[in-house]
Amino acid sequence: MSKRLQLLSELLLSVLLIVSCNSNKDPKAGATGAVPNEIKDYPVVTITPRTTILNSDYPATIQGQQNIEIRPKIDGYVEKMYVDEGATVRKGQLLFRISAPQYEQNVRTAEANIKIARAEVDAAQMQVNKVRPLVEKDIISHFELESAEYTLEAKQAALAQARATLANARTNLGYTSITSPVNGVVGTIPYKIGSLVSSNTAQPLTTVSNIGNIYAYFSINEKQALNFSKNTKGATVQERLKTIPPVSLILSNGTEFPQKGKIETASGLINTETGSVSVRATFPNPGNIVRSGSSGIVRIPRTVDSALLVPQKATYEVQGKKFVYVVESTGTVRSTEIKVMESSNGQYFVVEEGLHPNEKVILEGVAGLKDGAPVKPRDVNADSVYQQMARL
Repeated sequence: MSKRLQLLSELLLSVLLIVSCNSNKDPKAGATGAVPNEIKDYPVVTITPRTTILNSDYPATIQGQQNIEIRPKIDGYVEKMYVDEGATVRKGQLLFRISAPQYEQNVRTAEANIKIARAEVDAAQMQVNKVRPLVEKDIISHFELESAEYTLEAKQAALAQARATLANARTNLGYTSITSPVNGVVGTIPYKIGSLVSSNTAQPLTTVSNIGNIYAYFSINEKQALNFSKNTKGATVQERLKTIPPVSLILSNGTEFPQKGKIETASGLINTETGSVSVRATFPNPGNIVRSGSSGIVRIPRTVDSALLVPQKATYEVQGKKFVYVVESTGTVRSTEIKVMESSNGQYFVVEEGLHPNEKVILEGVAGLKDGAPVKPRDVNADSVYQQMARL
C-alpha cells in the first residue's frame, strides 16, 4: 500500500511541473516565438535653397593707432611724475620732469654772453660811426674805416652765435619737462622718482598709446587668400578690400564690440614660415574701451545666395567625410556623402556637393539608421527648423 501511495505522489508532482512550465509561455508568441520588427517614425526636412550669412572667425591681436615710447633726451634724475599708469592724457600734457640743474645754468650763461656780445656790437658800431666822417674828410686813411667795419661784422657774428647758444640751451632746458606727443593712454612706468635716466636708457619712461582707433591684426592662409582674390571683384587688392562688408570684433570675454570695423590692408607677401597673409582691420574706439595689446576675434560675414542648408545634427561623419540619410520614394533611406563649405554658423552646414533641392533628409536619430533601412517619414517645417537654429 505504501508503494502505491509513493507512485501516486510522484505522478502528481510530474503533472504539476508540466502545468507550471506551460503557464510561463507567452500566449501572444507565435509558433516560432518571433516578434515582427516595427518601422520607426523619423522627422525629415525638405532641403530648399535659402540665403544665409556665414561668419569666418580669425584670432587677432589688437594694437593702438599709435604706440609712442617716451624717452628722455637729456641725462638727469626723475624729479616729478605728473601721471600714473593707465591714465588718459591729452597732447601736450606734462608727464615727467627731469632734474638737470646744469641746463638752467647754461641758459643763464648764454643770456649773459648775449649781453656781452651786444655791448661789443654797440662799441664796434660807435667806432665805425667815429671813423667814417674822418675818412670822408681825408683826415685818416680809408683803411681805418674798413678795419672798423670788419670789427663790427665780427662782433655781430659773435652776437648771432651767442643767440644760437641761448636757443640751444633753452631747448635742452625744455627737455627737462616731458609732455605727451599725442592723445592716448599711459602704459607702464618702470622708473621711480630719483631714478637716473638718459637718452641711452634701455627702457622708455613709459609708452603712450593712441587708441582713438584700434588695429586688429590677423592672418589668413594661402588658400583663403586665393579664394578671396577669385571671389571678389576689383583689379587691385585695395579695390577688392572695399567690397568686404563691415566686420565685427569679438572681445576676449566673448562679447561683441559695439563698433563695426573695416578691413583696410593686406600684406603683399606670404609668410614663408607660416604660409599666411597678414591682414589689418580698423575699428573706432570711442571711450578707449579696448586697450592696446589685448586680443580678440575678427568675424567676417559672407552672404551666400541659393544655399542648401543641412542642420549639423542631421549629419554623421566617417573617416573625415560627412554623410546624411536621404529618404527615397520607396520609403527607405540612402546614405549620401556631402561636401560642405569650410565656414559654418555652428548650427548648419552649407552643402556644395551631394544634395539637390527638394530632397528629404532625416533630421534626427541618424545614429540608429543603416543604408536601405525602411522609415516612416514625418515632415517637419523647414522654416521653423532654421528659425530655431538661428536663436541658438
